[in-house]
Amino acid sequence: MIARKLFGRTGHESTRTLFGAAALGGVTQEEANRTLDLLLEYGVNHIDTAASYGESEVRIGPWLRTHRDEFFLATKTGKRTYREAWDELHTSLKRLQVDYVDLWQMHNLIQPEDWDVAMGPGGALEAFVEAREKGLVRFLGVTGHGVGAPKIHMKSLGRFDFNSVLLPYNYVMAQNPRYIADFDALVALCKERKVAVQTIKSICQRPWNDDPHTRATWYKPLEDQEAVDKAVHWVLGNDYVFLNTVGDIHVLPKVLEAATRAGARPSDEVMDAMVAGLGMEPLFV
Repeated sequence: MIARKLFGRTGHESTRTLFGAAALGGVTQEEANRTLDLLLEYGVNHIDTAASYGESEVRIGPWLRTHRDEFFLATKTGKRTYREAWDELHTSLKRLQVDYVDLWQMHNLIQPEDWDVAMGPGGALEAFVEAREKGLVRFLGVTGHGVGAPKIHMKSLGRFDFNSVLLPYNYVMAQNPRYIADFDALVALCKERKVAVQTIKSICQRPWNDDPHTRATWYKPLEDQEAVDKAVHWVLGNDYVFLNTVGDIHVLPKVLEAATRAGARPSDEVMDAMVAGLGMEPLFV
């Protein structure tokens, strides 16, 4: 089974690997059911979806009717105003067929102009606070892609006491000195405040470039089990973070299998050899 740890100060012990439900965005209900059943086999108890993940919320809803108490359920909104965010939350609740979600997150809040709207008068933050007061959500978070994510998350935590953050983290990105310095500073603050840190793109090999897209992910993922093991073990070697799984249902079992064997973090020499051998490149620069 996959190890668990407290998800920030929520009181919930989440598996170190959280199910990234973007993987369900373009699959059938039958495929979704099989994938969600796989989570039970591995003991995964945390689902992370979003309103913008295609049909993901719709696929989760019917299955979750008989499993709601077994999962910490998170979703996201990319809307920046109070009214739009409020309306989208209710759409998400309807699609998920639930009365509340455990975690509601501002999706990819990176651009300064979006931040000003979301955090300002009449912004999404007002909807977030109201939704928590009314019991529609229990906890609140913020997410972001790109090399600017750590700094903007620091700014967001300065504006409001969120319960979680989400951002990219893998060995290749950690070779960017500026990014890893900002990432480590964010993690230090999150430890101090007991804010959960979720990571994405753990098994990114490189952008697709000119390769044919053979997976549902918008980047080329690692697929060899040994390589997936190294990438997953490197991320989980940071004992404070959680790893959000890959956005493709066919690669997912390899990530879950790797997580069951997580142990010592691979050395830089081992990781450097893998990067060179597989031609790995950063997704964000």
